[in-house]
Amino acid sequence: MESRQQVDVLIVGLGPAGGAAALAAAQAGLRVAAVERKKEIGVPVQCAEFIPLPLACHAQAEGVLRQRIRGMNTHLPSGHVDKSESPGLMVDRAAFDRALARQAEENGAQLHLNSRLVELDATNSVAMVVSPQGRICFDYRVLVAADGPYSFVARSLGLPRQEMAYARQYTVPLLEADKLSPSPQPSPVKGEGVSLSPRGRGLGRGGGLKATCAEIWLSPDYPGGYAWLFPRGGVANLGLGVDKRFGANPKALLDVLHRRLVSEGRVGETILRRTGGAIPVGGLRSNLVAGNVLFVGDAAGLTHPITGAGIAAAVASGERAGQAAAAWLLERDGNALMEFEEGIRDQFDASLQRAVARRAWLNQYWQTPAAHDDLIQRRGWIAFPEYFTL
Repeated sequence: MESRQQVDVLIVGLGPAGGAAALAAAQAGLRVAAVERKKEIGVPVQCAEFIPLPLACHAQAEGVLRQRIRGMNTHLPSGHVDKSESPGLMVDRAAFDRALARQAEENGAQLHLNSRLVELDATNSVAMVVSPQGRICFDYRVLVAADGPYSFVARSLGLPRQEMAYARQYTVPLLEADKLSPSPQPSPVKGEGVSLSPRGRGLGRGGGLKATCAEIWLSPDYPGGYAWLFPRGGVANLGLGVDKRFGANPKALLDVLHRRLVSEGRVGETILRRTGGAIPVGGLRSNLVAGNVLFVGDAAGLTHPITGAGIAAAVASGERAGQAAAAWLLERDGNALMEFEEGIRDQFDASLQRAVARRAWLNQYWQTPAAHDDLIQRRGWIAFPEYFTL
């Protein structure tokens, strides 16, 4: 069975970038359809699940907030541990994504789950989607590509593949939550109508748990990346990312780290969840706009090439894309799409280019004795002043 739909905006992918784009476009009064290949939004989770405090407004929905993070402990090759302030929130990423999509749907967006884009005729603005109800032919006016690092939209347009690092992550019991640099009670962080104070009793509309610190390991064992431990209440996300061009095996390396932390009594042996995936590390695409197609989130290359952080940039780019589509279609602003690209570059390009340059600089030291030098690692990690002065 085949049907045909005409929409103002077609969004491919319902991660944080796609959800934010769908919400912004729907709030503007546009006809919005969003397609997501997964049966359930956000599942499986492929993320460390940390968000910076400016995104606290998106952590208000029931079940999203899991843990407050006060700072970061960075372990250097010598064994020295550097402590830095890096406040943020640990969230349930699937619940975070679902909350954005639900808001978009409440504002009129049509969501199509378990649905795949299989053909794209960008010249005629036609997209063919296979859904559980059959094939749907979408005639769109603007398409927002929020379909991740291996973007089908980008491939359909003949755009080059992005450079990738690869990550593996386990969710494990956290046995020493109180010993992970517990903080004094910080001031409450408030969103609209909800307190995110650590004194709150709930994990959803309450406040989360007492703030603690994330753990980061910089080591020659993790070429092109690093390892992390992010507490989430009674569990933690333990993972690492590497550049496979240096012969690194992320699963084998993660197993070694997991066993070490088990032997130290910090985490449990049981692996509650396994996940992994590719992380774009090449910076922004050369073009974020191709005709009436806008790229956002991982599909745009907005993931930070050093830290792998991408949720905040995904939400910001999605919101801007939805707003740009509204300006272009409703206000007849012929410059709106290119202004979207200019705005994204103004906001993110400098930090992304610096990170790309740091990756290239570090690449010359991996698999050499210099990779064991604390100063080399400090120059390649965003928490240190040397990162900004190299």
